[in-house]
Amino acid sequence: MTIRPILTVPNPVLKQRSKPVAKVTDETRALMDDMLETMYDAPGIGLAAVQVGVPLNIIVMDLGKPNAKNGNSEDTEDGEDREPNPQYFINPEILELVEEQKPYEEGCLSVPDVFDEVERSIRVKLRYLDYNGKEVVEWAEGLYAVCIQHEMDHLNGVLFIDYLSRLKRKRAVKKVQKAEKLKEDA
Repeated sequence: MTIRPILTVPNPVLKQRSKPVAKVTDETRALMDDMLETMYDAPGIGLAAVQVGVPLNIIVMDLGKPNAKNGNSEDTEDGEDREPNPQYFINPEILELVEEQKPYEEGCLSVPDVFDEVERSIRVKLRYLDYNGKEVVEWAEGLYAVCIQHEMDHLNGVLFIDYLSRLKRKRAVKKVQKAEKLKEDA
């Protein structure tokens, strides 16, 4: 497995619409393995293929791993950390979503160290192919629903900062550019 570079704003590749995967192959699974390793290394809880420069309809997530914001796993109701649970989504689509929305503070590996609230549907019905190409239809709710909607936005060239005001969006991009320049100069 290879840790791939994660593209950051304002890279134009992040604004591309991703293309469907025609067939799940060993090459597809190798890409997903690399994406998962890259996501864990970042660290994050979700990653779309376009974020590593591959505009295909592929997402990996693991809501049991520590999240990038605070380094803690999302707590379960009894206060215990969740076990790792890697998930793979090929050609995901939302079949249904409930109208009720809730604000959730989001961050993104392509917009490092920027967090803000975005309104998302609290429950969505998904259809996707798993790691082995098997079709799955299921409901997602809570953090799972928020994360899958965030990652699916990436497949359509949408970043979470696109939901923010123009001023907040500009500040976010400038913050990332400044951090990238500091890294280059170091």
